[in-house]
Amino acid sequence: MAGAAGRIRGRALGRFQPTLPVGDLSNLHLKEEKVKPEANGAVVKTNANSEKADEEEKEDRAAQSLLNKLIRSNLVDNTNQVEVLQRDPNSPLYSVKSFEELRLPQNLIAQSQSGTGKTAAFVLAMLSQVEPANRYPQCLCLSPTYELALQTGKVIEQMGKFYPELKLAYAVRGNKLERGQKISEHIVIGTPGTVLDWCSKLKFIDPKKIKVFVLDEADVMIATQGHQDQSIRIQRMLPRNCQMLLFSATFEDSVWKFAQKVVPDPNIIKLKREEETLDTIKQYYVLCSNRDEKFQALCNLYGAITIAQAMIFCHTRKTASWLAAELSKEGHQVALLSGEMMVEQRAAVIERFREGKEKVLVTTNVCARGIDVEQVSVVINFDLPVDKDGNPDNETYLHRIGRTGRFGKRGLAVNMVDSKHSMNILNRIQEHFNKKIERLDTDDLDEIEKIAN
Repeated sequence: MAGAAGRIRGRALGRFQPTLPVGDLSNLHLKEEKVKPEANGAVVKTNANSEKADEEEKEDRAAQSLLNKLIRSNLVDNTNQVEVLQRDPNSPLYSVKSFEELRLPQNLIAQSQSGTGKTAAFVLAMLSQVEPANRYPQCLCLSPTYELALQTGKVIEQMGKFYPELKLAYAVRGNKLERGQKISEHIVIGTPGTVLDWCSKLKFIDPKKIKVFVLDEADVMIATQGHQDQSIRIQRMLPRNCQMLLFSATFEDSVWKFAQKVVPDPNIIKLKREEETLDTIKQYYVLCSNRDEKFQALCNLYGAITIAQAMIFCHTRKTASWLAAELSKEGHQVALLSGEMMVEQRAAVIERFREGKEKVLVTTNVCARGIDVEQVSVVINFDLPVDKDGNPDNETYLHRIGRTGRFGKRGLAVNMVDSKHSMNILNRIQEHFNKKIERLDTDDLDEIEKIAN
């Protein structure tokens, strides 16, 4: 998808001429939270939520999606196989040899991982359908959150910078318009609740004039209370000939059911996911009695082998904060990531780690998805990953240790086991992946040195 989007973009932008007015964002503000930067580069939040630090981190898909956009500077180099499902045997995708033969616009459901060019694809679709002389909304794009809407707006601004007549409006919280006002901007991007109000209650938008409807981040959308129903209500106001486009990074059954309600008679493009491999990663476990012994084992590892950069995963914010502080006392350059930090702050911490300014990244699981750092040679599960019912979370385990052994290099994963329960979790993880995890005695320096060779 990235390649196709790039080729189309190269052609289409040649026709556009300088700057895209993107509406007045002066009254739109992201909420601020007090953050104390430590001297060693770690960022530690100092607000009143500290009493929640011992809670397990909950995954926030919207925050993770925004984080991926902020930390990614280019398209992902993807070799996965593209699977195209036509809506009928006569679909133009069956034998098409050029974009002109596609007879666009057509309805589309597209799934591929973050960073493969989905945003560029649907922005191009919207830009190609706008008629600047018509001073009313012609394209409507739904994003699950305020912050993601602003990110998409930046892409529209960049791709449309040679299209001076184009105007963009944000239907998001904080953007107040006078009742009875009609919007003259060509593209409206916003969150489902505000867009629904602008279409129905406030009538700022005439939905019957919309030519392209984009629903972005569908997997994030359905995870947010109310967004699914609001999106369906908006879609039902649109004309029958409106082009419907739905994009998602994942394609679970719940996303597919939602997509079928929103996009009639679609062509479907899916990117088959390649399984992350454990073949390049050596896995070990260390038996400990308590948290302090786990920390001592960690210090022994660092004392015996050279570690370029390491990621250490904890189950709770409280453990992560404690561990980061203890490692700092030992003289390590430590960065700390947790879900209580704002997304922009997390992105800054990840960038410092990527640049090598910190050698150790202590994190709870939900913050680490999508982090690819070539120098990471060791991943340590200070706490083994479990789901909300206390069962082993195999997918999370795979994703965690997959942060090492990347870019064709060999990696090392060390699991801390401190109870019968965590030993049982480890055994079940071994069975699931059919990969033996060897015991490591961190009191034996010779044994530690062997695993590094």
